[in-house]
Amino acid sequence: MKQQWQRVAGLAALLVASILVFACGGGSNTAPLLACDDSMKAAFKPDANTTVSLVKPFRKGEAVILSGTVTAATPTAASDICLVKLLVGPGHPGPSDAPSTTAGIGIELWLPSTASWNKRLHLLGGAGMAGGPQAGLTAVANAPTAVPWNVAGVEGAIAATTDTGHPQGNSNFLMNPDGTINTVGWNEFSERGIHEMTLKAKAMAQAYFGAAPRYTYWHGGSTGGRQGLKQAQLYPADFDGIISTSPAINWTKFTASQIWPQLVIQRDLAGVALTTGQWNGVSMAAINACDVVNGEHLGYLLDPSKCSYDATADLSVLCTAAGGTNATANCLTQVQANAVNKIWYGPTTDGSVPSPAVDNGLRTTLGAKQIWFGWARGSALPATSVATSGIQFDQVALFLQDSTIASTTFVNAKANGANGWKNLSYAQLADAIAKGYALEPSFSNISTDNPDLTRFRDRGGKLITVVGTSDNLIPQNGVLNYYTRVAALMGGIPAVQAFYKLYTIPGMGHFPANGTVNATANPPLYPEDANYLALTNWVENGVAPPDKIDISSPVTPANLPAVTGAMCAYPKMPAFVGGDIKTAASYTCS
Repeated sequence: MKQQWQRVAGLAALLVASILVFACGGGSNTAPLLACDDSMKAAFKPDANTTVSLVKPFRKGEAVILSGTVTAATPTAASDICLVKLLVGPGHPGPSDAPSTTAGIGIELWLPSTASWNKRLHLLGGAGMAGGPQAGLTAVANAPTAVPWNVAGVEGAIAATTDTGHPQGNSNFLMNPDGTINTVGWNEFSERGIHEMTLKAKAMAQAYFGAAPRYTYWHGGSTGGRQGLKQAQLYPADFDGIISTSPAINWTKFTASQIWPQLVIQRDLAGVALTTGQWNGVSMAAINACDVVNGEHLGYLLDPSKCSYDATADLSVLCTAAGGTNATANCLTQVQANAVNKIWYGPTTDGSVPSPAVDNGLRTTLGAKQIWFGWARGSALPATSVATSGIQFDQVALFLQDSTIASTTFVNAKANGANGWKNLSYAQLADAIAKGYALEPSFSNISTDNPDLTRFRDRGGKLITVVGTSDNLIPQNGVLNYYTRVAALMGGIPAVQAFYKLYTIPGMGHFPANGTVNATANPPLYPEDANYLALTNWVENGVAPPDKIDISSPVTPANLPAVTGAMCAYPKMPAFVGGDIKTAASYTCS
């Protein structure tokens, strides 16, 4: 374990060293062309829609905070940096208290000193609905994949984040007060927010440093992963390299499908969710049935697509009254076991589920009645399954254009959310997804599922996607489905891998974390710093990441046993060849 994390530390050191060398060749010891003060409000005017709302320098060691009390947890600047907040109009008019009313897109730019600028833009994606404090004057915004002020202060790149046109993190802003579709909000959330941030960051580089950036990188996961792929599809000249971790593509189908576990609970279980003990018990049974490598239990699944565990046929999880041998409070009835199989399989048009021996739902193409993909067996699904509020319920309401379908956190002048989703039948969910997909043009093609990356490829762009096989939020197979469609359109997997590589990580959940219910599994992960280093090395030096990358478990407070393993470029998966099953050297990718 120590050696593996020394390797990660070495990668990080190499990244910093390469940045410093690059900066020495491209940076300057002269003062910036614009001052990091209020004079920039008049001096920086890239277009009529853009205004500078705040400029603040942070000196090395200074607390990175705009208001409030500084505590021991408040981050500090690693070196001298400059924060610039922008507002890009025209926004969306309306009543002042309506969630859909905005003045424009909020953007934060973080600028390194002229001496340390490495001639890169390193732009960062959001999560969920991507709202944030970028347009406000009292708080700064973080990002899921990297800390923006450290990107500027440590790496030496210009960093940026955006609220994509709205401050809040829910879906309220996407419906106008009269219940109609906020097409402006959808457009800014889907694509314009990222494109405008990119254009403004490039303009700021020229205005502040007097030079255009040599390389522009996108770094995002989840919604940020979807944002990166949208730029590759629609604005291929924006970025030289894109990291798209666990991307929230196939938006309409995937978000609506997230209510499937709760819908199964409502329709099949009379609204009574399984307990955490029941979920964990049956999920651990699935792991134990499918994680055996060379006669030993690995603790997580190398390839969930090969697991056909059937909860309805496992006597060890079924209650004694159901013909099983489990006499504990965590046992399952036959109806509950069938509900578990349904949830793992994913939504179907009529609520049916095939036998897992025939179809476990984890293919790259959908089954005959399957609307979208489900989750890998053993994934940590309790929170997903019992949730009764969230963007998934609100998205279904938006697709049906009926706010009462949403959860009670959805606010609209015409009608607030009233948990109407609880009354949906299986057929009505299928109808909602179909209607949402038909409205894609009004939603600015939010699904981001266009497989044509020809223009991005032809201008030399490079793209890396990493996804966990046990992602408990965005089903892995939706990402695999997209990649296979790209390959089918663009000459096959080998041709696509020349510019776009997809890696799967066994046992990983949403973002780098254990995605299984097995708290002691501690599966190997891939740090975002290493992912970014691989991308920059590919773009700047022409060194493509290999098909097999050795990875290791994170250091954990519980000091769990170390595990090293392999992440493989799809369609290859880790294959055991001999030795310790928890050591990367024991696997190849095939």
